[in-house]
Amino acid sequence: MQLIDYRLTDHISMLVRGKNYQSIWLDESDPSVVKVIDQQKLPFVFETKELRSVDDIYTAIKDMTVRGAPLIGAAAAFGIYLATLEITPASNPMQHLANAARYLISCRPTAVNLSIAVNRVMAELNEVKDEKELSSVALRAALQFCEAEKENCRLIGVNGLPLIKEINRKKKGETVNILTHCNAGWLACIDYGTVTSPLYLAHESGIPVHIWVDETRPLNQGARLTAWELGEAGIPYTLVTDNTGGHLMQHGMVDIVITGCDRATKKGDVANKTGTYLKALAAHDNHIPFYAALPLSSFDMTISDGIQEIPIEERDPEEVTHLSGLSGNDIVTIRICPENTTAVNYAFDVTPARLISGLITEKGICKPDEKEIKKMFNNIK
Repeated sequence: MQLIDYRLTDHISMLVRGKNYQSIWLDESDPSVVKVIDQQKLPFVFETKELRSVDDIYTAIKDMTVRGAPLIGAAAAFGIYLATLEITPASNPMQHLANAARYLISCRPTAVNLSIAVNRVMAELNEVKDEKELSSVALRAALQFCEAEKENCRLIGVNGLPLIKEINRKKKGETVNILTHCNAGWLACIDYGTVTSPLYLAHESGIPVHIWVDETRPLNQGARLTAWELGEAGIPYTLVTDNTGGHLMQHGMVDIVITGCDRATKKGDVANKTGTYLKALAAHDNHIPFYAALPLSSFDMTISDGIQEIPIEERDPEEVTHLSGLSGNDIVTIRICPENTTAVNYAFDVTPARLISGLITEKGICKPDEKEIKKMFNNIK
């Protein structure tokens, strides 16, 4: 297993119109308010949204105002903090918080970061002796979770960059063509992103990169979010339909595939946005390296068989039968199929370990192998 150097490098600025943003933060003027970027409105309108209650957090995760495994975890961690602010004299504090924890964890089933974040904050609260300290402890734990995930993503970039450098060297300085699926950028990860972190580092290092961006039906996170992010960062990209990847690979137009991950098993199977498995098959058939980029918080070490054991979220079929876009100055939703069409909407699929070249994490790059993954966890200090 390849280990990493923990020395810090310069911060990558995630700029929106020249201003640095994270995808979630605490309102500096009102610590009872959590602020997020409304990802439902992008790329058409850049708006922030205020979340003031556990219900607000639940709804924001459920309707994908916030999305992406690390960001979902961060939002849920803040949700427990907001739950402490909702305690009344009539409440049983720990029962109230346990109910809030169960409620938040039930929101979306596939991304394991959600339950990990909630359980970490709850573990801190279970040690509190003075109920007056619950809010301060919960807030500190939520902020620590956010900072840890940001640093994890930065280190994923540090570890993934050599892969791009090596391809660039073999191509004698020519552009490295990278294909990705869905959005695993800073929008999904508080800062840096998982997939995008090495892309940003390569771009800042002067390595020419070009990104093939899958549109990522049915909600078009690639077309709407990844394209927007890369455009803001000045990184060249081309938007393609989801099914174009195989053609690009057959014709030597892809050097490496890097996708995100919402849950990985202890044996290295990964769940990601539906359609990822097909990209892995095409990459395998065309001898193109396929990597998944993820923090250790996305591993579920309690399960072995991703296809059988990872719960796959089924979302509203209307996300398949309808599309949203900009018409004039308005965001509108239109139906794209015959009325009363039956549709199914599996949000994720599972790519088996045998199709994966490596897992890029904050601890280094390892093979999708149980012994290698356990060794990586054992090296945590």
